[in-house]
Parts: sequence; structure tokens; C-alpha cells
Amino acid sequence: MIGIKFLEKLYEEIGGIAKIDYARHLRAGKPEAVLAEFKDPEDVVKIVKGYIRHSDSVLITRCMEEHVRALREAFENHKLIVNEKGRTVIVRKNGTKVEKIGKVAILTAGTADIPVAEEASLTAEYLGLEVLKFYDVGVAGIHRLIEPLKKICEVDVDALIVVAGMEGALPSVIAGLVDIPVIAVPTSVGYGAYFGGLTPLFAMLQSCSSGVAVVNIDNGFGAAVFASLIAKRKE
Repeated sequence: MIGIKFLEKLYEEIGGIAKIDYARHLRAGKPEAVLAEFKDPEDVVKIVKGYIRHSDSVLITRCMEEHVRALREAFENHKLIVNEKGRTVIVRKNGTKVEKIGKVAILTAGTADIPVAEEASLTAEYLGLEVLKFYDVGVAGIHRLIEPLKKICEVDVDALIVVAGMEGALPSVIAGLVDIPVIAVPTSVGYGAYFGGLTPLFAMLQSCSSGVAVVNIDNGFGAAVFASLIAKRKE
């Protein structure tokens, strides 16, 4: 049993608004990220400043323009990697090197799914994964999968992140063709009865192909974290 006094020392309180879990990567194999959505820009900056005292880099997800602006101003002496489409930002100390731990391929059914895929992409890069991207290869034109799957098999990726809205069929199709773990990400993309992403979520949970794990709607971040854990265990 881990001592309570030991655990007490593994976070830092920031101005009564947050407790930085800076040792999460030691305990759980994955670092803490900062969710910017629903937070004031100045609070996000305070939290990131607290975190960067204990780490070489920090990932911020679901950023709006005002969050990005505030981060650029506050961390002008750091390296900022901004993915506008994925609404994600990495704040990194200059000279920081990222150890590569594996490879992940990210596929989307359609172009409208790309923002969620880009959140997964920058998260995966932050966690040390080499990322291959294959966008707009959904089942409406299933022949588009041939070249991506050939490439994926050639380079020996550790996991696949498959992002789809509408009826959410793509992860099940891919899982029936490859011997690689498939992480399915339903998106809130579709017409009428897609119910904000519930339709693809339920379809993915009912996948006829085995070997499919499903994360929550639009959760590209969670999919990338899962892929990094697979890669670390494989390594």
C-alpha cells in the first residue's frame, strides 16, 4: 500500500482553482493534460505555469482562440505547437526532446471527422508516438482503404485509431481485416438520427468484428492515450 504521506506530496495547488497532478505519469503511465474548454484563459495560463514547473511540456486540449492567444503571450519564451483544427496546444521548454515509443495510424471515415482525428494526432505526438494519417477513407468508398491498409501493414503500427460519424461502420470493417488493436472514436457528425454521435457510438459498441475498443464521442484525446499505453506495453 502506498503511504498517504507520500501521495500528499505529489500535487501542487494553484490559486484555489486547481491541483496539479504532476506525477500522474509515474503512477498511471500517462501525464495530466489541461482541458481548456469551460475555463477562463487566465486560469488556463495559471494552471499551465504550475504544470511547467514540474515538467518539460504540457498538453492543453479543447482550446478556443482566446486560450491560444493567452498562451502565446504567457509562454513567448517556450516552444508552442498549435493545432488549430484539433484545438490542441503543446507548451514545451526549448530544447526538450521527445522519446519515440511506437507508431499509431489514424483513419477517418470522412473529412468532417478530421478535427477529432487531429486532437488524437497531436496528443499522440505529445506522448511520443509517430503518427500516420489516412483521412476520408470511409465505407461509402471502401476501395479507398486498400492503399492505407497496405501501408499500415508495411510499417508495423502498434494501434489504429479509427474516427467515424454517421453510422460508425469503419472501425468494424477495419478490425475484420487487420491483426492490430482498433480504437474506435465516434464523432458528433451526421444527419437527423445520429443523435449527437450516439448512433455511431452504439454501432461501434455493437461491432461484429472483435478487437475493437470504443472511447466516448469526439474523444480523440482518450483514444491517443489508450494507443500510447498499448505502445508502451509492447515496447
